[in-house]
Amino acid sequence: MIRVGVFGAGHLGKIHLKLLSASEYFELVGFYDVNREASQRLAIELGYTYFEQADELMNQIDALLIITPTPFHFDFARTALERNLHVFVEKPICERVDHATELVQLAAQKKRVAQVGHVERFNPAFVAALPHLNHPKFIEVHRLAEFNPRGTDVSVVLDLMIHDIDLVLQCNSSAIKRIDANGAAVISTSVDIATARIEFEDSCVANLTASRISLKNMRKLRCFQKDAYITVDLLEKRTEIVRMKDAPENPGDFDLILPTAEGEKKQIYFESPAISLTNAIEEEHTNFAQAIVANSTTLVTFEDGKRALSIAREIVNQLEEKIV
Repeated sequence: MIRVGVFGAGHLGKIHLKLLSASEYFELVGFYDVNREASQRLAIELGYTYFEQADELMNQIDALLIITPTPFHFDFARTALERNLHVFVEKPICERVDHATELVQLAAQKKRVAQVGHVERFNPAFVAALPHLNHPKFIEVHRLAEFNPRGTDVSVVLDLMIHDIDLVLQCNSSAIKRIDANGAAVISTSVDIATARIEFEDSCVANLTASRISLKNMRKLRCFQKDAYITVDLLEKRTEIVRMKDAPENPGDFDLILPTAEGEKKQIYFESPAISLTNAIEEEHTNFAQAIVANSTTLVTFEDGKRALSIAREIVNQLEEKIV
């Protein structure tokens, strides 16, 4: 088994610890967190081993999961890679693009498996939709969350929208032509609601909205492509596809027939791809472990994390210029 440690035992860190402690791939050696009192309580309550020194934990593991606040990602990831550890770092990969570039290069130099925790990539609804995506021309994403003080130390772009930036980049691999962004700081001192329009060189357009001051939670992605509309409910784990084809000469009584402006008749039909209700974080762990064993790349590489961060930073820069 792969000896693994976790840096960070906050809300998300506890979830990782719980799953790793029951993993068939990993042996959970222990965790490190700067909050000594809370960590000692956690160790007593759940039986995890708490390391008061980060170095002491790194000396005993093969792989490290970094689930700390974003400002600590770069230093911890760099140190772990320099010590020849495989590294999983929660999104975003780090705060600065130049630091992300350094981590990409260091992981390649050390030949270590390096993964970023863009967990929505493992969302079963998105996994089910991905094979049906075929050069979408318009993408719309809404990620709305009820207010939670946790995470308000950074812009909603780095907190929430970056998830959808990564997904959009999986829906369309074309180069980006233009980015336009708007937003507002409403409750916190950083941007709480933001929209971004991303234009690709192949003429595809993606509109992204992220808010952490909504009255309800929503995580939906919609893709429009030739003869198909694909909607993905990332929160409810549902995927639906609406397709259009030439209508049969003798349609059935319940066939949905739509006449076009050109006088053609099209049949509208629906598909609901089968969805395996897996745990996305557990799937992340499995992908990380299998890449370590096979000495291969992960589904979400440091390069992927860097590209998502680069776009997020461009959006944040525009917002900072527009919002006083």
